[in-house]
Amino acid sequence: MPAERLRQFLDENHIKYLSISHSPAFTAQEIAAASHIPGRELAKTVIVKLDGTMTMAVLPASYLVDLDRLAAEAGARAAELATEPEFKSLFPGCEPGAMPPFGNLYDMKVFASASLEEDEEIAFNAGSHTELLRLAYRDFKRLVEPQVASFSTRPQPVSA
Repeated sequence: MPAERLRQFLDENHIKYLSISHSPAFTAQEIAAASHIPGRELAKTVIVKLDGTMTMAVLPASYLVDLDRLAAEAGARAAELATEPEFKSLFPGCEPGAMPPFGNLYDMKVFASASLEEDEEIAFNAGSHTELLRLAYRDFKRLVEPQVASFSTRPQPVSA
């Protein structure tokens, strides 16, 4: 169970966290609404291939990954979104699309959007579509040691 592995890791590191159960939700915006958390405080994990290497990009739920900026920040020639079949097996026990942003537990490099640093707390999927964990951003940063970079953008409103 991925949530148990993550909780054990947090407990071993004496991290205070809150578990939030919510009705099944699949998109980051649905999860934010179901759990009553602002989209900017809910972090989503997007799996990206940087020069073919699977990497986590962690950003606010209400933002989008700018692949060109991520490649530039990472010093990569190419960045592309990974498909679910390509990464599903890398997260045993996790429901597809509900991977926690702890790449260190999955031997994966993590890039965190600089915009996540604007809030004191971070909430994220705990491996399922019905549970979030919330903790201090500084604790997340200390444990995961992500490369903080400016690669996320707010979606532009669609004009009629």
